[in-house]
Amino acid sequence: MNILPKSTSRKTIALLSFIFSLHIQAQQDNVLRDARLDSLLQIKIEMQKGHLLGENYTIQLHSGALSDGQEIMAAFKHDFPQWPIMVHYETPNYKVWAGNFSVRLSADQALKAIQRKFPTAFIFKPALMRKETSTSENQDPERSDSDNKTSQNKP
Repeated sequence: MNILPKSTSRKTIALLSFIFSLHIQAQQDNVLRDARLDSLLQIKIEMQKGHLLGENYTIQLHSGALSDGQEIMAAFKHDFPQWPIMVHYETPNYKVWAGNFSVRLSADQALKAIQRKFPTAFIFKPALMRKETSTSENQDPERSDSDNKTSQNKP
């Protein structure tokens, strides 16, 4: 007892056979990748780790004099060692930025903890976080902002 007309069942069988043959062929094909693809993927991963790529949120703790910013950085590193901190120079102020959050909820949770110690802190989305703007104990921030000026003048 056949419910479907003959033409419909033949079409169905033909369609299923075609899909099955495509599935088998896809499993047998070897994909040849260009060797440069792996190096590009590695560069992208490094850029994401270096905060040079992506739509991320950060927390600004201070905008003003470098000496005040360095005091805030020292206090922040002591109280919140789990988040990276950097100094960014935008004429005429030094800005102290903390954290790099890909999700706004994570940034909000961090801000809640940070505002207990730094009540003026706020979240924002930087246009680009450059690696050369981050400072550490052995890096001279004056040298860093001269690098920024030359990189900002380039087209």
